[in-house]
Amino acid sequence: MSSIIQSASSKIIKPYQADITVPNWMLSSMERVMQFYVDKNLRLDTQSADMMPAPVEGKKYMLYAHIPFCHTLCSFCTFHRFIFKEDKARAYFVSLRKEMDMVKALGYDFESMYIGGGTTTVLEDELARTIEHAKKLFPGIKEVSCESDPQHLDSPGFKQLEGLVDRMSIGVQSFNDDILTMTDRIDKFGSGQQTFDKIMAAKELFPIINVDLIFGFRGQTDEIIQHDLDMASKLDPRQITTYPLMITHQTRKSVKGKLAASQEDMARQYRQILNSLNGQYNQLSSWAFGKTDNEGFDEYVIDYDEYLGVGSGSFSFLDDTLYVNNFSLRKYHENIAAGRMGVEQQKNYSKKDVMQYRFLLGMFSGRLSRKYFRETFGVNLDTALFKEMTSMKVIGAIKNDPTDPDNLIVTDNGKMMGLLMMKEFYSGMDNVRAQLRKPLKPCDM
Repeated sequence: MSSIIQSASSKIIKPYQADITVPNWMLSSMERVMQFYVDKNLRLDTQSADMMPAPVEGKKYMLYAHIPFCHTLCSFCTFHRFIFKEDKARAYFVSLRKEMDMVKALGYDFESMYIGGGTTTVLEDELARTIEHAKKLFPGIKEVSCESDPQHLDSPGFKQLEGLVDRMSIGVQSFNDDILTMTDRIDKFGSGQQTFDKIMAAKELFPIINVDLIFGFRGQTDEIIQHDLDMASKLDPRQITTYPLMITHQTRKSVKGKLAASQEDMARQYRQILNSLNGQYNQLSSWAFGKTDNEGFDEYVIDYDEYLGVGSGSFSFLDDTLYVNNFSLRKYHENIAAGRMGVEQQKNYSKKDVMQYRFLLGMFSGRLSRKYFRETFGVNLDTALFKEMTSMKVIGAIKNDPTDPDNLIVTDNGKMMGLLMMKEFYSGMDNVRAQLRKPLKPCDM
């Protein structure tokens, strides 16, 4: 790519140069601070629960559905998933649709639906039937997002999802064969070029294709990062997401020394990603980029304060309360068969906890707004979260918008901080999943 671009109006446009000046010691300090808050707020000191609350009039909700099956299990993934067995998977989809019926009976409607896993496309016919059922139950659904791995893109049943899925997110991770070999993905999903060809053939099926990449792998040089970004750009998808490699407490010993790059390497790689993608794409969050800035993306929690999850191992956040569904497939099926929902635990959060959570999401999404905190919580953001606001201002992560006193501009330093904070938050959620899965026995799977 040329270092200088000549525009049609003869103005010289310099390429984007990320202005990340936060020193490494400060990044390490932020990680430790986030680990403290994550450990404090994501502890499993929950109460038992067997029912979701009814919806509140005027609130917007999103529906999340979890499909906990994969043909193969990746070593660095701690999402809730089991090895695929067709009979269990088909029975699961039936239970999932029955749980949606119970949600409808509570009075919910949804604006959006996100289907995650696991691998959502293990049985395309059942997935298509489930989406059709959801759209019939909840006529407010305007957009359906779904995940898949490269293995299923050329399967005979994949075209059944055309017209049902608006946004398909494909877990590529890397187009580099050495990285794919190191992460045990090349034998499962094929080479980087094979994945590229599959995406190119499938991209016309859906209005939005998102290409998921991961950076922060050991041995992932600047040249490899650039090759991944160039390959993704050649596909010309509507969205590209560049996740940092996330190490949980459960995978730290086995993965960190083998797969993870140093924090210094990760910060340098992130700067390279910003420089490469800004200009081609609008930045939707610290790690998501899109052709337009008004479409949904993987981090649905940014667009929806409240969401309801169905399926084994799903989470819901409703009325400042986190609800957790059964992680045991056996218990989940027993609940549904008895006419009960899959939820088994709940944890209520204080107003301050929720404000800190929304502050994190505002930093991550670049949508930090005084007006939002005033209208949602009835507080002055600068005083209610004085410590958080002051620290971010001191390191140059945020600054006032000279054109709008209610708006705060998240700088490149802020994007880096948002990325680190969200990475630690998601690692904490993965730790919770791992703890909930730990007691499972073979009869639960």
